[in-house]
Amino acid sequence: MGILGSIKDKIFGKKDAAEPAAAAPAAPSTADLTESMNKTAEKLQAAIQAAKESVDVEAVLEAAVKAKGIKLNWRTSIVDLMKALDLDSSLAARKELAADLNYSGPHADGSAEKNIWLHKELMKVLAENGGIIPKDLLK
Repeated sequence: MGILGSIKDKIFGKKDAAEPAAAAPAAPSTADLTESMNKTAEKLQAAIQAAKESVDVEAVLEAAVKAKGIKLNWRTSIVDLMKALDLDSSLAARKELAADLNYSGPHADGSAEKNIWLHKELMKVLAENGGIIPKDLLK
């Protein structure tokens, strides 16, 4: 999982791994099969509903900054956003994020222009994945 995946996990929460299938009885009854199918359908409906729910990215990041107890400007700084989420914000990590976001611009690694692009592109990707992003950050 790349840096982008780590950011998504921190904001949206990690998706639970599928539960391992229980060993089926040798000869299940029709009632057992019906019950199993109903439980599976309920789990599927719950997963679909969870996928449709949006996450208030601003609230998540504000809470993360508050928990850190230091001033971080996640709204404009990709470095501060990553720090708020307890992620590595080094140049190497930002290069990895740029690769995750398919950066192909002309700006040098670590440049202000590239960092601004990373932040804006990340906001777009979070919005595309169900994140509620303040409109001023999607410009």
